[in-house]
Amino acid sequence: MLDQALEALKTYDWGVDVAVLTPIEEAAVATHADPSARADLETKLAALLDDELSRDAKDYVCRKLMAIGTAASVAALAPLLANPESSHMARYALERIPAPEAGQALRDALAQVDGELKVGMIGSLAKRPADESLSALTPLVNDDDPAVAKAAITALGRLRTPEAAQALAQAKPADEQAQLAAIDARLACAESLLAAGKKTEAMALYKPLMAADQPKHVRLAATRGLLASSGKKVD
Repeated sequence: MLDQALEALKTYDWGVDVAVLTPIEEAAVATHADPSARADLETKLAALLDDELSRDAKDYVCRKLMAIGTAASVAALAPLLANPESSHMARYALERIPAPEAGQALRDALAQVDGELKVGMIGSLAKRPADESLSALTPLVNDDDPAVAKAAITALGRLRTPEAAQALAQAKPADEQAQLAAIDARLACAESLLAAGKKTEAMALYKPLMAADQPKHVRLAATRGLLASSGKKVD
């Protein structure tokens, strides 16, 4: 039944009864406690991405690999990243595969895409471990494309590490919205450190945001954060 469903997937397209793929769904569940069988299913699904699958079929495979994929699927998913029709689902799968090879594929794709695809790639990298993504995101904070710069800044804010905050402090984007995003991202990093009990690190991030050239609401937030970092009561 599974082999028949995998064969049906080769010609699967919009409008075809999804029930023909039920054995694949069942196999994904049944192999949860059987690493060997799950690896075999993953291999068979990833191999299909080499065929001339329809967009719906590729999306389906990517969704399955999102759940069961490992480093073994990266080579099949990576070529899809530069194609506007398949990029989104491929990166969704890669951002969830815990292997470092998946993060490398996303980083490599940054140089191959632009516009919305690059913004999407940046968003996926923000969901990867910080040590994988920081070096790739940092150069993009001053990108000529305002959308890319803002996306990179927002992504660094999501990493919420001292290193990300340092990169944000050096950001000098030309776009006003990106500039505001950089301030918000720096505050997010400081708040995360404070919540984690790293008060000294948080204070170091809050202090520059109290400068006179910062907007009033930023100075207020930084002041409150600094007081909290010092152990003082904040009303």
